[in-house]
Amino acid sequence: MRIGMLIHEQGTTVNDLVERARDVEKSGMDRVWLGQHFGWDAITAAAVIGREVPGVEVGTGVVPTYPRHPLMLASQALTAQSANGSRLTLGIGVSHPHIIEGQLGYSFERPARHLREYLSVLTPLLRGEAVSFHGEQVTAVGQIDVAEISPPSVLVGALGPAMLRVAGELSDGTVTTWIGPAALDSYIVPVLTGAAENAGRPRPEVVVCLFVGVTEDEAGVRRMLADKYGAAGQIASYRNAMDREGASGPEQTAILGDEASVERQIRRVFEAGATELVAMPVGSRAEQARTAELLGALAG
Repeated sequence: MRIGMLIHEQGTTVNDLVERARDVEKSGMDRVWLGQHFGWDAITAAAVIGREVPGVEVGTGVVPTYPRHPLMLASQALTAQSANGSRLTLGIGVSHPHIIEGQLGYSFERPARHLREYLSVLTPLLRGEAVSFHGEQVTAVGQIDVAEISPPSVLVGALGPAMLRVAGELSDGTVTTWIGPAALDSYIVPVLTGAAENAGRPRPEVVVCLFVGVTEDEAGVRRMLADKYGAAGQIASYRNAMDREGASGPEQTAILGDEASVERQIRRVFEAGATELVAMPVGSRAEQARTAELLGALAG
């Protein structure tokens, strides 16, 4: 099983991120993932981690598209790809209206159209091709002039059907958050893979981000998650996807329990079509250490 771990960048130093990545490497997991919030820049951190910790791959999950023109993002991603020895997975996404409009002041009109146009420019640029694109929302003319390098794979944070179809047609797969096996099996995987097949693309990656915790206090951890993250269940894209899972909030999709129970739940996620699990560890420090040990054993 391919298993990675998300390491949070907020309230840390870059050196902290490097040390946490070293811990992931020692545990035996396959990939470190970095979110993009209002903290350290995920792609820059991926370049640093990749040079300092050569035993793991590095992914971003996910970098919002609107604030970064695809010519700029392609340049930044290829720089990180060169710096870390071609071990970058570039996760991108449109984010949410309250961030893009409310905090950044961009229009969030027709996000699926924006994503389609953005990918139509970004992926050729990452392959070293010149672009001349004049869309409804994206205009890009130019080329990234660097030495030849293999492009990073591109995954899309996609939950709605339109976004999943664009991801299947134009990217290497999807990164989901707080989506369990029921929605994967009945909705996410069929829509995504169907779109990829229709476009003549290889079977896409399905990277699934979930809270994971080996704990003796499952109810207590779920209460903590509900208090801290429950409001996210009211964001439209998450709400619609969690309805398909039959979950009231992010806490209901968390993988919690003793080692045997957590392993069974993880295997069910892969049986539903996941190609990688990204664990967001929860619980006490001791419980998170137990979780990392189990995840490393399963990844090995």
